[in-house]
Amino acid sequence: MEKEHDFIPERTKWKRSVYQVIFKSDTKNGKAFDLILLFLILLSTFIVMMESVSNFDAKLHSLFVILEIIITVIFTVEYALRIITLRNKKAYIFSFFGIIDFLAILPFYLSLFFPITKYFLILRMLRMLRVFRIFNLLDFMNDGKFIVTALKNSSRKIYIFLMFLIIFSVIVGSLMFMVEGHREGFESIPQSIYWAVVTVTTVGYGDVSPGTPLGKFLSVLLMLAGYSIIAVPTGIVTAEMRNKRQELEKACPRCGNDDIDDDARFCKICGEKVV
Repeated sequence: MEKEHDFIPERTKWKRSVYQVIFKSDTKNGKAFDLILLFLILLSTFIVMMESVSNFDAKLHSLFVILEIIITVIFTVEYALRIITLRNKKAYIFSFFGIIDFLAILPFYLSLFFPITKYFLILRMLRMLRVFRIFNLLDFMNDGKFIVTALKNSSRKIYIFLMFLIIFSVIVGSLMFMVEGHREGFESIPQSIYWAVVTVTTVGYGDVSPGTPLGKFLSVLLMLAGYSIIAVPTGIVTAEMRNKRQELEKACPRCGNDDIDDDARFCKICGEKVV
């Protein structure tokens, strides 16, 4: 994820001034600008949700449309200014926040041709991630990065587990199709697999349920297995997080100093090798 402080402003005076406002939050104007954007994001999200409620949309449709146009124009101008004020424009455009900023305005223009796409404006909520920068909560972002790293490192094990789960669901669904004998909800193997997935994940919609004694017995076994199956990916990720935490919390074996940089090979207090 590209950090916003890595972006380089243009040399022109007015562009540097605009850059300080829209990319930095360590000034009064910068923080005020970001707070206004957060308010507009929340307002836009609220409008999108209310438009899906027929009673509110019937009464306030015109107001919703006007407000959405105004908000989108503001976001469009802001996005353009972010590009104009930077020397490394490509770095911003293809950065995480750059893509999010683009997705925040794209659905509105698509909705002019495909009305249903306006509900994708809910993606503007992703811009709320800037709240961590605005209120100096970068430690939370670091914790989030720690979790993402743990998920990435354990992804291979999770993929294997998901493959096993798919095979297991297909086999159990096929067995249930044979056991239930084409009863309602089990007319085909795909429908039976749907029941197996819903059951093994302990979701339990209740829209499909077996009627034969053998089918109910198989359901009991599947539901009990579901609890242990759900615990598997949790254990994988937790173990990876524990290992990563131990790597980060290094301590000198000689003097016990725990203030050791991630890339350090020797203790800064006694010189003992720590890697």
